[in-house]
Amino acid sequence: MPSLQSIRRRVASVKNTQKITKAMKLVSASKLRRAQERVLTARPYAKKMAEVLGSLGAYTNREYHPLLQKRTVKQAEIIVLSSDRGLCGSFNVNILRKALEQFQTVSASVPNVTFNVIGRKGRDFIRRRALSIRKEWTGFSDKVKYENASEIGKELIAEYLKGTFDEVYLIYGEFKSAIQTRIVVEKLFPVGDFTPSEGTIEGSFIYEPEEEEVLEALLPRYIESQIFRGLLESAASEQGSRMMAMDSASRNAKEMIGRLTLVYNRARQAAITKE
Repeated sequence: MPSLQSIRRRVASVKNTQKITKAMKLVSASKLRRAQERVLTARPYAKKMAEVLGSLGAYTNREYHPLLQKRTVKQAEIIVLSSDRGLCGSFNVNILRKALEQFQTVSASVPNVTFNVIGRKGRDFIRRRALSIRKEWTGFSDKVKYENASEIGKELIAEYLKGTFDEVYLIYGEFKSAIQTRIVVEKLFPVGDFTPSEGTIEGSFIYEPEEEEVLEALLPRYIESQIFRGLLESAASEQGSRMMAMDSASRNAKEMIGRLTLVYNRARQAAITKE
């Protein structure tokens, strides 16, 4: 049986750990509230942008803009939205598992597939598997700004127009609740096949300015809005997963302290009896 001193030290260590996990839970809960508010604000904008582009794109010649044009896919890219920090349960595991599944699916028909990774956890995971990373972004997974999405979107559009890749997929965790995250795989390039939204008037339209100018203004905004929404969804999912993970860790620490206290009392009683 371990000595009384070693048991006391272990109880003290677990109590210190419990204080840390409780503090991290409170911090994550605070961040989650803010992240959830931003997600709920961004969703209608992203949805309306898709509807507007859908109404326009359904009756638009896809040759009017290179982001709409379909190509023979020789190179593809997978954008993975992970976190910069760990201790967030299965959040990163589920996203990275889906990323590997998507890689296997795409690489079965496309000879060259690269990764564009957001977050240190995703970057380290892809590196350990010796897969090709074309671009990596770190340092803002839990404090997302629109400028981050704009920078990523502009870089993607520039590389797509240069022919670096012919197809792009975006993978992120869509926030449902603190205990539920849905992994989304979204095709970002070429901009998808549009169907008329409900209530769309059929027929031909006269554009002011010209159709090409309208697409030139809307398509980059659409790409940036989808990336921004994905970043916000991922940030909220990360905080929700971390809050639940720290809550579980705090409960486990409490149970361990109870068991160690019982062992300590038994050892102390045995020592008194022996003496």
